[in-house]
Amino acid sequence: MKRNGLFALIALSLAGIGSAQAQDYSNWYIAPRIGAVIPDSDRETDASLFTGIGIGYWSTPNFAVDFELTHNNAQFEDGSLRDGREFENAGVGFAGRYFFGDSGSSWRPYVMGGLGFLRHAAISGDNLRPFKVNGWDPMLTVGGGIQHGFSDRLAFRAEIAARYDRDNNSRQFYTSDDSTGFIDAIASVGLLINFGGGDGVVAPNEVRNDPPVKPNETSCRDLDDDKDGVNNCDDRCASTPAGTNVGPDGCPLVVTIDLRGVNFKFDRPKKGESNIGPTLQEPTADSIAILDQAVDTLQRNSAVRVEVIGHTDAVGTDEYNQGLSERRARIVYDYLTSHGIDAGRLSGPTGYGESRPIDTNDTKEGRARNRRTELEAQK
Repeated sequence: MKRNGLFALIALSLAGIGSAQAQDYSNWYIAPRIGAVIPDSDRETDASLFTGIGIGYWSTPNFAVDFELTHNNAQFEDGSLRDGREFENAGVGFAGRYFFGDSGSSWRPYVMGGLGFLRHAAISGDNLRPFKVNGWDPMLTVGGGIQHGFSDRLAFRAEIAARYDRDNNSRQFYTSDDSTGFIDAIASVGLLINFGGGDGVVAPNEVRNDPPVKPNETSCRDLDDDKDGVNNCDDRCASTPAGTNVGPDGCPLVVTIDLRGVNFKFDRPKKGESNIGPTLQEPTADSIAILDQAVDTLQRNSAVRVEVIGHTDAVGTDEYNQGLSERRARIVYDYLTSHGIDAGRLSGPTGYGESRPIDTNDTKEGRARNRRTELEAQK
């Protein structure tokens, strides 16, 4: 938006600053990885190459669930009953990972646990055809690791885990004892590639139910106690004085100017962060230019008083979103005052978290519109 257009809008409508969007981490990701399986000694197999791929979903900023496919082929040890032949494990299952620290931290340790099934196959097994040497058995995995984020789209993972495998389909036919439970160690590294949009799990749309009407009682939709033209059921501001210019929700009408282009990095600003420059996405100069236009326009309209407000989408917990909205409002507030806008003309900074959406939270585009900061002025 050009400066002249911004000047005119604030001067004419006494509105305030609009959208300072954040592009927070995506809900969905893929996670390919590679590593090694160090087998239980009772398997009588050598260490082998481990490969896997997961499709994951962030249910909260600190918890992710992966659907995983894994595979490893191992050579039997020298001197075993099947020396020189191979043994295959193909796995399928789910794993949950709980991450410590803020979701925007560069380094995040985590713990993991998983359930699934392994298919065992004694391959190159012509001499074992009369026996059941292949089959699926349950497995349990526990472990931990660390994740390093390169950006809001790409991260690196390193993980160590123990995998318990109850193999009762094939073990007894090609080894020297009848053990059926094994614990293998798995060390792996991989990438996490985010796609989609949002901060985590999307909260379901709020359903508004009117209070039940008792016999001979007037419905709230037939009442307007504050005489503002909005029935009591839909009136969010029931104490609005009569004669006040109100919107469809019964609250005093606020006109906002949507200044798109002021974009924050993922989960920024962090707690205690006061310099707005490092919190903005590249190209930073574009976002700073828009903020400077707002400063210039407010300086030209000294009678305008505004409230600095931050908002988020409905993804993540209420507490998380509340804190994030307050930090975004605070850093914009501080930018305005540090560039000559008298704090007496500003109220706030105020965070509303996810409570005041302007669009649906069911789509990527709608959630992007709901992540914003604003300067608002009542008529």
